[in-house]
Amino acid sequence: MNTKTRPIVIAHRGASGYLPEHTLASKALAHGMGADFLEQDVVLSKDGVPVVLHDIYLDCTTDVADCYPGRHRDDGRYYAIEFNLEELRSLSVHERTDPDTGTAVYPDRFPAEYGLFTIPTLLEEIHMIAGLDRSSGRRTGLYIELKAPNWHRAQGADLSAAILKVLRDTGYDKHPERIFLQCFDNKTLRELHRELAHPLPLIQLIAENSWGEDSEVDYDYLRTAAGLTEIATYANGIGPFLPHIYRGKTPGGSADLSELVSKAHALGLVVHPYTFRRDELPEGISSFEDLLDIFIQQAGVDGLFTDFPDLLTGYLRDW
Repeated sequence: MNTKTRPIVIAHRGASGYLPEHTLASKALAHGMGADFLEQDVVLSKDGVPVVLHDIYLDCTTDVADCYPGRHRDDGRYYAIEFNLEELRSLSVHERTDPDTGTAVYPDRFPAEYGLFTIPTLLEEIHMIAGLDRSSGRRTGLYIELKAPNWHRAQGADLSAAILKVLRDTGYDKHPERIFLQCFDNKTLRELHRELAHPLPLIQLIAENSWGEDSEVDYDYLRTAAGLTEIATYANGIGPFLPHIYRGKTPGGSADLSELVSKAHALGLVVHPYTFRRDELPEGISSFEDLLDIFIQQAGVDGLFTDFPDLLTGYLRDW
């Protein structure tokens, strides 16, 4: 991509800078703000229904401990896969909180004490987005993350199969221009690359090895020339962490950028980094606009995951 090409706006968990993440209200707001794609992290309920939830557990964003005391595992966490859809629907969703302290992770966002929302299924969210597209005359895409597929497999559940069934039932499996599938697990992406009846764009998410996202994946290797070449055999792009591209400011005050974007582009891979937050700027960045300047004007990324889609769409209009 060159810097004259408009990158896509990906609403990270919806307009999560304004409303609790992954609620239908957050997605509707992001749609109204002009996002090109809305992100869906997907996990399975006990009865195998794909639901939109960032974590495999429930205690950071719902009142599960109040509604179902004692239903936690030995580690103290309440896992979505331990609850059927009816039980998940009974929970109230609130702004993300720290599970140890109960305080809001982003204290200036929507009040965490207001549990006004519920957990949607993937099918419900797709229907809402399709309805908004029809009533607004817009066309907004899905950006689905398969959340911890290996962990689901260890619980006896096939996350990939459940998600693909919903896409087939809604016809999205035949519209590669309206969907991305992303995952931190390269084995799952390889399987999707081989098995999809209709090819869909696949994105290899790249974490830090220290996060423990997937113990079988060496994310440091994936950022090397050899790793990117390997990714290009099964995926259409990468989703790196912001510091994988922006490494801080040089002594002269300019942005110190890695070669990750140029190396990926040389292999035909798109680059969609995460996460652009007005209230969590990297060190050395003075404003959200400064951050966007670096990644759009200088690094030349192809899309951006943001909690504030209105700020990004506004920036792109002015640009």
